[in-house]
Amino acid sequence: MASRRSTSKQWLRRQTADPYVKQRDRDGYRSRAAFKLKEILKRDRLIRNGSFVLDLGASPGGWSQVAAAMAGPQGKVVAVDLLPMEPINGVHFINGDCRDPDTFDKISAEFGERRADLVISDIAPNITGIRDVDEANFLELADFVSDISNRMLAADGTMVIKLFQFPGTDSYIAELKKSYASISRRKPESSRRESRELYVVAKGFGI
Repeated sequence: MASRRSTSKQWLRRQTADPYVKQRDRDGYRSRAAFKLKEILKRDRLIRNGSFVLDLGASPGGWSQVAAAMAGPQGKVVAVDLLPMEPINGVHFINGDCRDPDTFDKISAEFGERRADLVISDIAPNITGIRDVDEANFLELADFVSDISNRMLAADGTMVIKLFQFPGTDSYIAELKKSYASISRRKPESSRRESRELYVVAKGFGI
């Protein structure tokens, strides 16, 4: 119990000192992860006015907020998550598991004849602490994100996906090279140094 309280205190101290947490509150974002996406989008210029965006694993909505603001009223953002999400102006939310065929049908219906210019995914499975299990769970989810992207992206579209550095991560990225013209790894400044997370920007789908 004492160890748990100590861990909670450390987390609170880190949150209090985190400049991105303070900026999140000032700017009205739902998560500090919004700054990670903003950094990536600024560097790679992935959203323009009128872009159609699919946000997988969207709750609580920080990434969707950023995407909707950049896509503007002429664009469209479809957000999907198993967890509920409070409404966001300009965002069409689907409450469901992206691995469920019924959820995919709802995604397709939202886009209609149009395809997504960009698929973004900040999905992460629940961590068990067992390395082999966590790697298998994460890569399974990443495979689903790739599959949905392959089915929903327009030609020359882009996928941005969060990954963690596991032994199988490089193989997953190598597989992406078969479907995209270029692959870049990103570690935003707003990503905590101790985190093993990285983001992959896969551009030029089907090119």
